[in-house]
Amino acid sequence: MQIYYFYRHTTEQYVFLSHEHQTDHPLIFQWVDCIREDVVNHAEEWQKKIKAITDLSINEFHIRDILNIDHPCDFDTMEDYDVLIFRKIITPEDHIENNNSVGEQHESIFGLATTPISFIVSQHILVSVREQGNQAVDNYVQRFQSILQRSIQEQNKPRKLPQSPIDLSLRLLNTIIDGYLALRTPLTRRVEHWQRELLQGRKRFNQWPQLFQENMAFQQVENLCEEQIETLQELRDELVENYHHLMGEHATESPDLLLVRMNDLVSHLERTQKHTSRLRMAIQSAIDLHFNAIANQTNENMRILAIITAVFAPLTLLTGVYGMNFEFIPGLKSPLGFWMMLGVMLLCTVLLLYYFYRQHLVGRGEKSVIELLAQQKRQHNVNLFWFLDYEPLKQTLKEVEKITKLK
Repeated sequence: MQIYYFYRHTTEQYVFLSHEHQTDHPLIFQWVDCIREDVVNHAEEWQKKIKAITDLSINEFHIRDILNIDHPCDFDTMEDYDVLIFRKIITPEDHIENNNSVGEQHESIFGLATTPISFIVSQHILVSVREQGNQAVDNYVQRFQSILQRSIQEQNKPRKLPQSPIDLSLRLLNTIIDGYLALRTPLTRRVEHWQRELLQGRKRFNQWPQLFQENMAFQQVENLCEEQIETLQELRDELVENYHHLMGEHATESPDLLLVRMNDLVSHLERTQKHTSRLRMAIQSAIDLHFNAIANQTNENMRILAIITAVFAPLTLLTGVYGMNFEFIPGLKSPLGFWMMLGVMLLCTVLLLYYFYRQHLVGRGEKSVIELLAQQKRQHNVNLFWFLDYEPLKQTLKEVEKITKLK
């Protein structure tokens, strides 16, 4: 547990940071940063510590929600404080370890693991509960540690420090959500890998469980972004409707800046959601192309088998006729009968191959598909009722139809 105090300088009116109480300057708010190990199995003691430090009584149901490692994104309001639970995707940069001693595990559903981070926000208090090793928050804490090493006059120069608990919460969420945008490149590379395996692989594709697992991971990212957007929308509505409840009656910060930060967070989540949706559609398109290619190959094999069957059908007929057990068969006693029959069979084979070639069924090139479609159109135009297209007959048929309707 770490405590940070944010003060406003009495004369210069800038914000500075401290680990200790300052009596010479007015306190803006304090941030109590906790990890899950501080709360798990020590909920009552932790509640008493928060009461002693911040004079804030946390509801027992909210403590249960904080302890629930699988709790979805949620926002709830109370008279004294608001609770925001946000889920973060565990990235390779995080160093979050499962604590087996308390029986809690980060469930990796379809290859994607998430971890909750909870914010308890009031007018002058921010209490955060997170996992040890959450890199996004750790980077922000390290930045505060470096700011504490400077003098009070130089703390607010590089970047303005947060003016309120809700401002600090939005900045922490911005750090978490910015990590989502960095996931787009590795996710795109994974999709390109599966596209190559599906469309350019020389071997039979048999990695369907892994592919469906990644496809469901993309679906989970979309659902997670949707939950986060709804939670931020609830927080935005609370900020618009009850601004003084969150900021206090003497709030100096404009709500427009907070709304801009809120809209920026929602915009980043929407971009991540749309990009993930496009990647999932790309995988589905690759799967469809894969099955279309298999169907095309199957049709090609069936076409070849059909050609072989058609070529050998007349030969089978001839051999069947001359294999009959009749006493008198033409050419049976002739010394040239065998060679004549072979010549007829060879001639039939050549004629059939020539016919198939003319019909673009053998040796089809790149333009053969268009030619085949044109040929099919010409064949459809030839019909037994061609005389009905004759113009005088058309007029006569129309007049007969009119007379029939009048009657």
